Amino acid sequence: MVPAWLWLLCFSIPQVLPEAQIAELLVEVPENYGGNFPLYLTKLSLPREEAEGQVVLSGDSGRAIEDLFAVDPESGFLLVTRALDREEQAEYQLQVTLETVDGHVLWGPQAVRVHVKDENDQVSGHQATATVDVSIVENTWVPQEPVHLAENLKVPYPHHIAQVHWSGGDVHYYLEIQPPGPFDVDSEGKLYVTSELDREAQAEYLLQVWAQNSHSEAYAEPLELRVVVMDENDNVPVCSPPGPPVSIPELSPPGTEVTRLSAEDADAPGSPNSHIVYRLLSLEPEEGTAGRAFELDPTSGSVTLGSVPLQAGQNTRLQVLAIDLAGAEGGLSSTCEITVTVSDVNDHAPEFTTSQIGPINIPEDVEPGTLVATLMATDADLEPNFRLMKFAIDGGNTEGVFGLVWEPDSSYVQLRLLKNLSYEEAPSHEVIVVVQNVAELVGPGPGPGATATVTVLVERVLPPPTLDQDSYKTTVPVGTPAGFLLLTVQPADPMNRSLRFSLVNDSEGWLCIGNVSGEVHTARSLQDVQPGDTYTVLVEAQDADEPRLSTSATLVIHFLKAPPAPALTPAPVLSRHLCTPRQDHGVIVSGPREDPDLASGHGPYSFALGPNPTVQRDWRLQPLNDSHAYLTLALLWVEPREHMVPVVVKHNAQMWQLLVRVIVCRCNVEGQCMRKVGRLKGMPTKLSAVGILMGTLAVIGLFLILIFTHLSLARKKDLDQPADSMPLKAAI
Repeated sequence: MVPAWLWLLCFSIPQVLPEAQIAELLVEVPENYGGNFPLYLTKLSLPREEAEGQVVLSGDSGRAIEDLFAVDPESGFLLVTRALDREEQAEYQLQVTLETVDGHVLWGPQAVRVHVKDENDQVSGHQATATVDVSIVENTWVPQEPVHLAENLKVPYPHHIAQVHWSGGDVHYYLEIQPPGPFDVDSEGKLYVTSELDREAQAEYLLQVWAQNSHSEAYAEPLELRVVVMDENDNVPVCSPPGPPVSIPELSPPGTEVTRLSAEDADAPGSPNSHIVYRLLSLEPEEGTAGRAFELDPTSGSVTLGSVPLQAGQNTRLQVLAIDLAGAEGGLSSTCEITVTVSDVNDHAPEFTTSQIGPINIPEDVEPGTLVATLMATDADLEPNFRLMKFAIDGGNTEGVFGLVWEPDSSYVQLRLLKNLSYEEAPSHEVIVVVQNVAELVGPGPGPGATATVTVLVERVLPPPTLDQDSYKTTVPVGTPAGFLLLTVQPADPMNRSLRFSLVNDSEGWLCIGNVSGEVHTARSLQDVQPGDTYTVLVEAQDADEPRLSTSATLVIHFLKAPPAPALTPAPVLSRHLCTPRQDHGVIVSGPREDPDLASGHGPYSFALGPNPTVQRDWRLQPLNDSHAYLTLALLWVEPREHMVPVVVKHNAQMWQLLVRVIVCRCNVEGQCMRKVGRLKGMPTKLSAVGILMGTLAVIGLFLILIFTHLSLARKKDLDQPADSMPLKAAI
């Protein structure tokens, strides 16, 4: 059959002729066209500038042309509305004009001749039509042989199939059909089939022909003619209605039957027209493994598993072609669909997403119940019951310090602290956690991913640093110059830890502090304050080794009236003796003896150690009364030597610095200083002892020189004598 687009291409180019004479268009249409309608035949050259007219289509046929043909006014295409039958009419003469409402012709007429092209729609070479002519001679009224008619026979109807004859005149033929069917008989005894037969609706008919007179009386018994409808392959195989998806367990072995297809063909049973075979078409989703994931028996329709394993949760739609005529060319077919789902089995052990966690640093003073770590495990199974997990600690928890907490349907487990940690007992822990399925596992056991190790490092907890005072207070005269030492901030335990000092809210920028020493000095001259004012800053101290550990204290400065005299006047004090290790002894320090303010009752003296950190570490100064203080050793052991201890004395707006000379000596058993013993009479001094030793060595050296000189001269004398003068005994 020629495609519609080819017909459209061949006849879409209008033939242009002079306006005076428009040439006739010839269009061919295939008989019994099986495509979509309307079918566009050819494009007419309608003028666009006269579009206000109407297209008029007429023809020379006696039937209504408008039922078969039409013209699209928008595109100008001539189209046919339904299939044409060449046996009904082989050619149509059409005429197209563009006219006004009152009948005036604006364009045309355009003659169009539509030729219906013959198609082989009658009985073809591989079919046979038998026409049985029955002639009755000599008044013979005998039964006829069965007539075989092909179903769906494509011939003009009514179609002659047989003939009976009753000799004699005044005969009328009457036909009875069992069961009723499309048959008829005429006055000459000719039998006709009036329409196509369908074997699947009725396979046989029994025709009874009566010969009657004008009074409808039968001359004889009726003749019986059996009509057998021959089968044609006009029915496609019909698949069974699709049922629910077929479920196959995961890990099913190859060869396991998935399902068995069953298609029915309404053609004659046992004939090639109803012989069905099966062919596997495709898989969805397309994986390229259709021939290996599933196998299909073409005869029985049995679908089995192939060699490629299926994954749980995989949904596969199989398309199977059912073909009659045993799959031969020309057979009819239909597509059967089967959905196969793979059900899950518990063949995957759970595994942790991370096998090594940590090290996690935890201070040793955290409370029990603290969350240490959260572990997550996954299970590749799809069934929720197969993903249920249980957890346990398999090592590193001999003292029961840790415990596990999890929800029954959760894949997360929390490692929590059950007991207090101790850095001294165990500075680190390696806790081994395992995960298992609640349901029984199918296939290989758990792998290395079922174990996770949590490393916990216990941090030693140090107390925050403390200062020797909770808050610091000092007084300073107005106008004190820059660099003046106000006080020294010290840790409460200077021997055990070192601190780093800083000032937090020194908004005026008057002060500065030594980062290590803690000495607070004036950063600039205090000229912009009044006597009686106060200035408060915050001193912050951080542990030098652990900066996160810190403390703070307030420093309050009271400003005094500027003194008329120099701020400090050194006044040495007579030396005192103290012994070490420390005893219950001290040195009394007094203020200047001549002070008119004290005599007039203007206020007492105040005593303080100098700002040197070493002095403040080694010595302690306690007030005795309004005019004296008591200086003692602060440490159990102080180096035995002479010490100059600075003591700052304040009185009203005046300040003095006293240098107290203290000699530290070793203590004897009585708790007193061990004194050096003087030289005893008659005992040599060191210098005399050295002189005596040197004189003795000189005398010994002189004697040795004399002896060696004498021996040398004697030997020389013996060598000068003649040999024969030597005694006989010596010669021998």
